[in-house]
Amino acid sequence: MNAERDYGLDEHYEWARPPVGGWVADDLDKLPNLPPHTELIDGSLVLVSPQTLFHTLVMSLLDYTLRVQVPDHLMAVREMPVRLDRRNRPEPDVMVVLREALFSGDQTSFDPDQVVLAVEVVSEDSRERDREAKPRKYAGAGIPHYWRVEKNDGLPVVYVYELDPATNSYVVTGIHHDKLELTVPFDVEIDLTALDRRPGTP
Repeated sequence: MNAERDYGLDEHYEWARPPVGGWVADDLDKLPNLPPHTELIDGSLVLVSPQTLFHTLVMSLLDYTLRVQVPDHLMAVREMPVRLDRRNRPEPDVMVVLREALFSGDQTSFDPDQVVLAVEVVSEDSRERDREAKPRKYAGAGIPHYWRVEKNDGLPVVYVYELDPATNSYVVTGIHHDKLELTVPFDVEIDLTALDRRPGTP
């Protein structure tokens, strides 16, 4: 079915025309000239703005620290999409996934049941998506843990959420300044002030 979809480009804008009913998750692997990190939300393409230095540093800190600290059966990955359903394929800034889900170096996304933690670093153009749309969709897909990272006085503040199975929605379990120290979903300790230096160094 997807092989017959029309990915024709508008001759003036050289941009893909949305099909009737909107895009689907598989389309993101096939559309030509798609900007990096394009997401699919409710069948619509979402183009991300250029990353700020703060955004990049926070992602690097979390990715590095999580890679070192997660248990052996898990793995941290950065900027990989998760296929929530046919019409939603967001790209968390950082995820922790089951190591057994890494079936191929050529894979382009993960399924929600392979994701233990999704992390979004809020930027100016993603505030509404990261605070409302994405956590609602991540929770609905059954991803058990969500972290939202906001900027406060130049440093990251991490809002930690856990899925309540009774309501299939997230509840906040903590707001962390300067240091993130948790035992769920695994033991982790992150110095949130270490944006401009290698984690673990003074």
